[in-house]
Amino acid sequence: MGFFSIFSHVRACRELVQLLTSHRQLTIEMTKREIFDRYIGQIFGVFWAVGHPLFLMALFVFIFSFVFKLKMGGTAEMPFDYTTYLLAGLVPWMAFQEGMIKGSNVIVANTHLVKQIVFPIEVLPVKGVLTSVITMVISLIVLTLYVLISFHRLPWTYALLPVLIFLQLLCMIGISYLLSSVGVFFKDLKDFVMLFSIAGLYLIPVFYLPVQVPRLLRPILYLNPFSYAIWCYQDVLYFGKIVHLWSWAVFSLESIGIFYFGFLVFRKLRIMFGNVL
Repeated sequence: MGFFSIFSHVRACRELVQLLTSHRQLTIEMTKREIFDRYIGQIFGVFWAVGHPLFLMALFVFIFSFVFKLKMGGTAEMPFDYTTYLLAGLVPWMAFQEGMIKGSNVIVANTHLVKQIVFPIEVLPVKGVLTSVITMVISLIVLTLYVLISFHRLPWTYALLPVLIFLQLLCMIGISYLLSSVGVFFKDLKDFVMLFSIAGLYLIPVFYLPVQVPRLLRPILYLNPFSYAIWCYQDVLYFGKIVHLWSWAVFSLESIGIFYFGFLVFRKLRIMFGNVL
């Protein structure tokens, strides 16, 4: 029984990889269309795909760095300023946030495609994730330029960014598969996800250091699965060294596990999509 269970998991994993690779061109084209169609007819067009996150980044930096005047940095343990610390966690979280919101409604919003028997609906959750990751990459480039201009150097850890982006991509695809399939049956899911995406920003170590959290509430950070991704990004973008080694192990296993589990749920429920929609 155990052997057949393992074999079925391996087969499901192979099926997922084959689906994503065989339909990669369709996924790329749909991602492009989503980016361009969203802003078609607007004066600034695709600029808003970058303008929105950059505006939010600037807003948070202004509020916490200039209004509340939070200071940080200048030591061996905390090498850069508060702006860098803030954006190191904020940028990946904004991608998670956007990916979850899109994923929770992507199947319902594309009912006409889901009901076409020949259309590979597996690409729908993936295309939304890709648009979010593309925006994140642009924001990371802006942050990298900021660090380079402000401090005239980049830590060696910036070379690990592709690894983190890949792990986050896996994690976001798994979450999108999970939310998109459940969202077909539970229409209120998108509203819960919206509320969580707003509250979640304050439940991860983006605006503050973990040591600043009261000891009684500190376990919330460690129970939050998104905290480990943020700690990894802070290692790379802010600390310039691997401070949270255990977070890399947790985030790696977490990403692979969610990627696979999300697809299993999606594959199990997709046969009922047409009847529910």
